[in-house]
Amino acid sequence: MPIIEIKGLSKSFDGRKVLDNISLNVEKGDIYGVLGLSGAGKSTLVRCINGLEKVDEGEIYYKGELLTSPTTIIKRDKQRKIAMIFQQFNLLQQRNVLGNVEFALEISKIKDKKVRRQKALEALKRVGLEDKIYSYPSQLSGGQQQRVAIARALVLEPEVLLSDEATSALDPETTSSILSLLQELNRELRLTIIMISHQIDAIEQICTKVAIIDSSKIVEQGEMNDVFLSPKSKVTKGLIYTNHVNTALDSDKFIRLLFDGNVDEPLIANIVQDCSILVSIVYASTKVIDNKVYGQTVIKRPTQEKEAQKLIKYLQMHKIKFEEVNK
Repeated sequence: MPIIEIKGLSKSFDGRKVLDNISLNVEKGDIYGVLGLSGAGKSTLVRCINGLEKVDEGEIYYKGELLTSPTTIIKRDKQRKIAMIFQQFNLLQQRNVLGNVEFALEISKIKDKKVRRQKALEALKRVGLEDKIYSYPSQLSGGQQQRVAIARALVLEPEVLLSDEATSALDPETTSSILSLLQELNRELRLTIIMISHQIDAIEQICTKVAIIDSSKIVEQGEMNDVFLSPKSKVTKGLIYTNHVNTALDSDKFIRLLFDGNVDEPLIANIVQDCSILVSIVYASTKVIDNKVYGQTVIKRPTQEKEAQKLIKYLQMHKIKFEEVNK
């Protein structure tokens, strides 16, 4: 049974459909990425899941129980099991780090101050901020503030964590550390994470599954490595290639080499040596899923047809997955 199940969800603002018949299942323990360009409807989707927005059509289920629908309001006890972190951290500036984390327990009616403090300290230790408990948000870096926000979410012991562009305001190094923390929490706590982002690199780094939203609709979804290696829709290809291929001339044609968990062989070097042709790499990327390396390399198709056919036969003979692509 999925921990979060979304069926036929639609949402409009001022007559404009922002979400159109969205359906997806998130299993317990997933790190599920929702990827799309700005304005695609990603943030509205996550706000519907946690009850910040009311749906116009469709239903959302939590562990098989109806969570929200056009006539159902999300129950507070279920809402506590679904926590959220935001791009702008949303910390209380007048409270120190410890006070910010304790605040989540206060509004949840946990009256015992000792219990609140102990739970807050445990959460802050888990995110590596036990030495910053008396600091104020203005004294922290962006990454540290996001860790406080994560601790505040964890203190209620949620089963699902919604991340709405939580790394978009951070530099690449800090982004990587926050993503590693989320991956660690997923692994150690079996915390299910739904990650909303327009950053393909962030989604690729930790997600196991992904849904691509474009113009209010899901255009593609599935296992991360399947979507990563074989994108079908135009918007997915654009996000994965990150416009690298599109910088080439209109007349150029390409061959995309796919690495399905095995990149031990020096393929490009072998092609140059065995086929006696020069290879021009346009774009390359890899990602690690379950300790296996998946990736792709886009090279220019040789302009001489004889050389192109030699390359294609070489790839076929060595059982290298590939496809010929245009711009």
